[in-house]
Amino acid sequence: MNRIDFYVLRDDDPEARWQFAGRLADKARRLGHQVLVVVDSAEAARQLDDFLWARPEESFLPHRVLGDASAPPAGVEIAPADDLGEHSGVLVNLSQSVPEAFERFERLAEIVIQAPDVLKTTREHFGFYKARGYPVNHQKL
Repeated sequence: MNRIDFYVLRDDDPEARWQFAGRLADKARRLGHQVLVVVDSAEAARQLDDFLWARPEESFLPHRVLGDASAPPAGVEIAPADDLGEHSGVLVNLSQSVPEAFERFERLAEIVIQAPDVLKTTREHFGFYKARGYPVNHQKL
C-alpha cells in the first residue's frame, strides 16, 4: 500500500459521493491506472453502474461491473467489497467495510460525506488504517 486518501466532501447527499467517485476514478484512469470501485453488494454495484452511465451528462466514463462478460473491458470496474478480482491499482472504497485485500492496492481512496452512517464507517476505517501504521492523507473539498 503506497497511499491512503480520505476525500472529505461538505455534502451529505449519497449521490455527491457517487459523483465524486466517478470523477476520481476517471482521473486515475486517464493517468493510466486500473481502478476498482467497491460497494456493499452486487445490487449496489448495478445501481452505481447505472448512475455512472447517466452522470455526469457532459462526459463519459468507460466502466463496467466486475465480471460482466457482456461489457467490454474497461479501466474502471465496480464490485462488491467481497470480490476484488485481480485488481491492484487504485481502490475506491464506498463500502461499509474495509476490503480484506486492500493492502495489495497501490492507492486507496475513501470518500466521506456528511451523512451520519458514512461518517461513522469512514471514521472506523480511518482508525483501522492508522492502527496498522498506514499513513493517511486528508483532503477537504
